[in-house]
This record gives sequence, structure tokens and C-alpha cells, in this order.
Amino acid sequence: MISFAVEEVGMNEKELKELLLKENEEFRKLFNEHQSCEKRLDLYKSKHILTEKEKLEEKELKKRKLSLKDRMYGIMEEFRKSHPAAR
Repeated sequence: MISFAVEEVGMNEKELKELLLKENEEFRKLFNEHQSCEKRLDLYKSKHILTEKEKLEEKELKKRKLSLKDRMYGIMEEFRKSHPAAR
């Protein structure tokens, strides 16, 4: 749980992400996994031809990455609701 009051009115998305990365373990884990998916996808993007197995994994990585992003934004929204000054 965030252990201090948010003093800055109108905290932007980047600032909120930075705060949550420092203070929220679940958000940090989701973010790290999201970054890992992004790196794997970058490897596939750099290839000219993908095997069927790679195409399948690429598709699954994209789904996983989107799911992680949705969960991170859910945490951000919950934080904003519980800390009106962060809006």
C-alpha cells in the first residue's frame, strides 16, 4: 500500500507509473513482465520470416502483453479513485 499522501494535484500518467513502480509490488511485477514480453516481441519483429511456432508465440505474447497492460491500468485507476489528488 502507498504509505504517503499524494500532494501533487493533477499527477500525469508517467508520474503515476513511476510512483507505482516504486511503491506497488504487484504493479512492478506486471510492468517487468510487460517489458519482458516487449523484448521478446522485438526479437520477432527483427526477423524477416517466422516459423509457425514463432508466429503462435508472437500472437500469445501480444495477448499476454495486452492483458498485463490492462491490469496495470486497472491498478492506476484504483489508485486515482483512492487518491483524488492524483487525478
